[in-house]
Amino acid sequence: MVETFHLEPVLAAGYALLLVAIAGGLEWMGQHSHRRADRYYTGGFRFRTDAAHWECPMGARLHMSEVNHELRVTQYRAPAHTCNGCSMKPECTDSDNGRVISVPMDPWLTSAIGRFHRGISLSILVLAGLIISIEIFRHDHGMELPALGGLMVMVSLIGLNLVRGLRGDRRDRHTT
Repeated sequence: MVETFHLEPVLAAGYALLLVAIAGGLEWMGQHSHRRADRYYTGGFRFRTDAAHWECPMGARLHMSEVNHELRVTQYRAPAHTCNGCSMKPECTDSDNGRVISVPMDPWLTSAIGRFHRGISLSILVLAGLIISIEIFRHDHGMELPALGGLMVMVSLIGLNLVRGLRGDRRDRHTT
């Protein structure tokens, strides 16, 4: 017996895959722009993990000066007299109190913008899952069912991974 082929489930699956790709692209863009902004802000500066301080391109050290638990940042400051006597000061800072670098205590995903991006990605995945579910119930037999079922499993696993990151599982955290 020859089964009839339905075009709607194929189109719905293609649309769901497009939504999955868009969700993945949003995740990548959010993380990429966060890392890029951090690199721009600390451009030329290096963090010395062995001594727990930042070092400017001219060799001055920025030591931890403040931990702001309300804003969830750690601030590192160079001595004012060092910066004020530096030839690179006009390109580096306009402060007479020394250059300050603020480092977030939390990884990207726990920041407000990170949670926003993740929420949008999850919403798009829920929409993809809803589209697939509707097509599964509309065409509950035939050769489309295994493909739609597999696609639903894939979307569900991706969604669970994204939710795990929101709940604080360390495997999904990205440090700055």
